[in-house]
Amino acid sequence: MQAELRKLMDNDQSEGYKGMSLLAEIRKLRTAVTYVETQSVESLVRYFERLKEAARSSGASKADQRLVSEPKIREAMRKANGYDDLHPKFRQTRMLLAETLGIENGERIIVFTESRDTAETLVEFLSGHFDVEKFVGQSDTDGSEGMTQTEQQDTLDRFRAGEFEVLVSTSVAEEGLDVPEVDLVLFYEPVPTAIRAIQRKGRTGRQAEGRVVVLLAEDTRDEAYFWKARNDQKRMQNELQELKGVAGELEARLDQTALDEYDGKSGADDESGEEAASSPPETGGEQDPDSTSEDGQAGLDAFAPDPGDDDSEGVDTEDLEGAVAKPENDTDDVEIVADQRELDSTIARDLSTRDGIQTRLETLAVGDYVLSDRVVVERKTVSDFLDTLTGGDRSMFEQVGDAARHYARPVVVIEGEDLYGARNVHHRAIQGALASLAVDFGASVLRTSDEAETADLLAVVAGREQDVSEREVSVHGEKQSRTLPEQQEYVVASIGEVGPVTARSLLAHFGSVEAVMTAGKEDLLEVTGVGEVTAERVRDVVGSAYGERD
Repeated sequence: MQAELRKLMDNDQSEGYKGMSLLAEIRKLRTAVTYVETQSVESLVRYFERLKEAARSSGASKADQRLVSEPKIREAMRKANGYDDLHPKFRQTRMLLAETLGIENGERIIVFTESRDTAETLVEFLSGHFDVEKFVGQSDTDGSEGMTQTEQQDTLDRFRAGEFEVLVSTSVAEEGLDVPEVDLVLFYEPVPTAIRAIQRKGRTGRQAEGRVVVLLAEDTRDEAYFWKARNDQKRMQNELQELKGVAGELEARLDQTALDEYDGKSGADDESGEEAASSPPETGGEQDPDSTSEDGQAGLDAFAPDPGDDDSEGVDTEDLEGAVAKPENDTDDVEIVADQRELDSTIARDLSTRDGIQTRLETLAVGDYVLSDRVVVERKTVSDFLDTLTGGDRSMFEQVGDAARHYARPVVVIEGEDLYGARNVHHRAIQGALASLAVDFGASVLRTSDEAETADLLAVVAGREQDVSEREVSVHGEKQSRTLPEQQEYVVASIGEVGPVTARSLLAHFGSVEAVMTAGKEDLLEVTGVGEVTAERVRDVVGSAYGERD
């Protein structure tokens, strides 16, 4: 399209200039869509801010001015500014970093991203958990300063010296710079060319085993870029194999010519001469002469697949969603599975450093820590626990209810000091909540003073379950089908503002789900624990026409 428009412009036709301006606007829209799909909403917000600044500047393009004044774009800007969640790639990135640095005792990681906006956003997000610095090019962009050559070299020197553990880089670190070997290379998004993919992968696995992980956003251009680069790499490998075969034939012919020419002149018989010609030089160890150059560096053939290896590119794509999960524990160590959302605490990292304990990170549907096929732990700080009693958030009881349905021995750990004095909450309310957890949900409630003591407790319980009782770890637990009363409670509690305790009160008062759903507001208000807000919410859900919005 650009080429056709350029022809019109060369002929000084006004349609060419108008079309090129519209094309520029379309490209900006495509960039915005790519940001929100494959990068992050925060990166999109930064991009929108740059567009607004450009539109306000002197000499602003018509494309910028039209775009920022478009009502739908302005609505998108408002939605982006009001969005408070994270792109799933952010949590996956944090989990992979914690796994490599905290659990596998890695030392250095490079995170590659195409966008400087994303690089800066990632640095802000990850800095709360790791020692992170950015590495970008020298040019300045709107709202972002580049790095001078001196700053780049200083950053690499400190990275090499171990002064920080994570380097978040744009494409500037792909080639031509002395980037030290790392334990993990993480592609925040795939790149569409094989050469760039190989250059990024080459930052790990030089002297010791390394790992490469590529994050893909499903049903976005990420998938197209990934498979394009992958197919290009396969084609390159096939061509290298062919070249290697041709080289082998030529070498054999040259060797035979040399033998024929110098036959009898070397003082060795044919058999020994052939052996000398075909044997690699002695280097003190086994080495493939085809894959290593004279200076010891890997040659092109080092990238060729091993015979019979159908997938030798270093990227596991069979189960991208489960890329974070590690193999099941096959040693005598005690295994503790931690939810990746628990990385805000130091517990998982603490446990991973202890002898005899293996820590595995997963995104758990139930609980914060799984210690066996029957024990799951919900961890609440004193502040979180009291928020449940004062803020109207009943999610703790729902979480414990889910844990009780999936695991035979749910445990609630309340972490922190001064449970009864931390806030102005009546002691009976606290005791009532504790009693509900124990009696209504069958959960064991345990107290710890801090994260270190919680880690000690988890290690002890996991040891008793796995060593003493010889139970295995299951992240799914033994799913138990709900009883009829539990299913009835679940239906009523699914209404907003109605928790499991209120659901039981409503069912006990009215006798059935049908009676609860057909009760009027005044009747609902007669039930203990039901106020104006809850009663109105029940009537809204039951009585409103389907499709109506709040």
